[in-house]
Amino acid sequence: MIYDIIIVGAGPAGLSAGIYALRSGKSALILEAKAYGGQIINTPDIENYPGIKNISGFEFATGLYEQATSLGAEVKYEQVISIEDKGDIKIVGTEENLYECKAVILATGAKNRKLGLEKENELIGYGVSYCATCDGAFYKNKDVAVVGGGNTAIEDALFLTNYCNKVYVIHRRNQFRADPKDVDQLKEKENVEFVMNSTVEKILGDTIVEGIEVKDQNTKEKKTINVSGVFIAVGQEPDNTMFSNLVKLDDSGYIIAKEDCMTNVKGIYTAGDCRTKTVRQLTTAAADGAVAALAACSIID
Repeated sequence: MIYDIIIVGAGPAGLSAGIYALRSGKSALILEAKAYGGQIINTPDIENYPGIKNISGFEFATGLYEQATSLGAEVKYEQVISIEDKGDIKIVGTEENLYECKAVILATGAKNRKLGLEKENELIGYGVSYCATCDGAFYKNKDVAVVGGGNTAIEDALFLTNYCNKVYVIHRRNQFRADPKDVDQLKEKENVEFVMNSTVEKILGDTIVEGIEVKDQNTKEKKTINVSGVFIAVGQEPDNTMFSNLVKLDDSGYIIAKEDCMTNVKGIYTAGDCRTKTVRQLTTAAADGAVAALAACSIID
């Protein structure tokens, strides 16, 4: 069988792509290495998706999955290990099978880079977050910490100052990598405290975050900072290495594509957090999925 479209990844972008492909009358195979939903499945509450006041990440992802499969999407849990461009036909290889299709959509997402601390994973959604715009409102009038020194960390801290009682910014160096104008703006906020040349050594709390232990890199002294939330903003890691001989990647490993979601290879598209973009949010992932699917459908007879 030759599928019209094979979608690599069953996160919000991939599942949205499947929905739009199927509604356009095309056949779609979605290949996912782990479980459907992507990172959003770990989010307890979603309150920033237009039209939905409140929903859990699991419910949202399940709704997308059920919608795609009810339309006829075929979902297989297989790790994609290769893609071969044969012109009008693409061959997608997994550890188990080879599949042929007319177009491919790469929607592999990106992983938040973690600190690698004990309790970090188990407290995600219970005080540990990687998205201030997603979860910041839950910490109104509370003390929180932002870990990182790049643009995302500073932007997160600025955002959180609108909700939180106090925002600690923890950075391992004595200077920020973020845009100076944003750093200057943050310095003007009265509810911000900078903890420079420091690293987070421990996340404190059993069932919810109660604080962090911070180590000064110069004096080696440690201190406890009581916070209800820890926002980790030390970058993301796309997993596009296996596609590097096929599509162009930027220096950080993201697939190069503009808002049209087209790569440099005809018939291969990309959607969601794995592509070069400014805003990586649930809404933009779903939008990418729709754009990529309709673009793919346009080249299929």
